Amino acid sequence: MNLKPKKLFVVLTTMFLAFAPLSSIANEEKVILTIDGEIAGSEPRYFTLKQLEALGMDTIVTTTPWHDGKQTFEGVPLVDLMEHVGASGDSAYVVALNNYSTEIPIEDFSKHGVILASRKNGQAMPVSNKGPLFVIYPYDSDKFLKTELYYTRSAWQVRTITIE
Repeated sequence: MNLKPKKLFVVLTTMFLAFAPLSSIANEEKVILTIDGEIAGSEPRYFTLKQLEALGMDTIVTTTPWHDGKQTFEGVPLVDLMEHVGASGDSAYVVALNNYSTEIPIEDFSKHGVILASRKNGQAMPVSNKGPLFVIYPYDSDKFLKTELYYTRSAWQVRTITIE
């Protein structure tokens, strides 16, 4: 098959567009979060992006030390996620894809309205841009939250939450 460059471009573009939706569906069905530890049933719970977002989304518009200007983050409220899995511990140990880990008191989730963001400025967050999941506090709502303590609790590329 000997295609001229213009025809080859059209064929390849058509093929890409035909399969792009399948790639999107695959990402929505891939497990991106595991929650274990002191949860109902004692067995780990696994979540896809679609399952997390189906729990309901809140929005936080805030500045962060990692972005320029205000950003809009959308994600499941962590208080709702903890209720959904029947969390009974006092702390959430969050581990990222790069093995960064942080401990977050579960009371922070309701006290500060913390979300597990899956979208930034309306777009799903790729791993290359701190995704797919990012713990976000509403930093601009209280100067107390604009401290190293809360910044270190804001793990990105979250893959596991262990409740203790």
